[in-house]
Amino acid sequence: MKISLMEFVTLDGVCQGPGSPTEDTSDGFTRGGWLVPYLDELFVRRTSEWLDLADGLLHGRRTYEAFARDWPQITDPDDPFTKRMNSLPKYVVTNTLTEGSWHPTTVLRGDPIQTVGELKARPGRELQIHGSARLGNALLAAGLVDTLRLVVAPTVIGSGRRLLDHPSGPVGLQLVRHEVTANGLLLLQYETVGAAPVGEYEGVTAFV
Repeated sequence: MKISLMEFVTLDGVCQGPGSPTEDTSDGFTRGGWLVPYLDELFVRRTSEWLDLADGLLHGRRTYEAFARDWPQITDPDDPFTKRMNSLPKYVVTNTLTEGSWHPTTVLRGDPIQTVGELKARPGRELQIHGSARLGNALLAAGLVDTLRLVVAPTVIGSGRRLLDHPSGPVGLQLVRHEVTANGLLLLQYETVGAAPVGEYEGVTAFV
């Protein structure tokens, strides 16, 4: 399977608490809910299409517990995501849980790079990470992420947990799709291409 990382971020790279001021208040974060004012029809349609590609969901413990708490409570039959989010196989990377409450769930214990690598080697389409920025960062740094999908909100909030913040070497990305919604969200899809290239500027004429 391919591993895709899908994240909602602000212009200053914050990924914490996009859906509600109370969604994730860890580390004293009080500025959640920043994505909601910009939601529109194209955002819903495109993210639903992305979810159609998933054969499973991959989470870290914190995001898994939040999703396991919230998604089963959504009962609106017209919600475009709920049935799939609740029915898809879930894999949670943790050494502190022995079983999951959001069925069907498989707990992946041990070294995350090894256990996720073994899961990635199975046949299938996409194993999707929604949220779980720490896990996503670790897998991106380890070269296990194939696709990065970002929804960038036109806002700067100045504090909170940032997405692309890991201690490994630079990661090269190729932009393969981009759109702008009516409410100003950037929908960006990248494929990973190994180490990020570097160069030295030698003047404008070198590029024309």
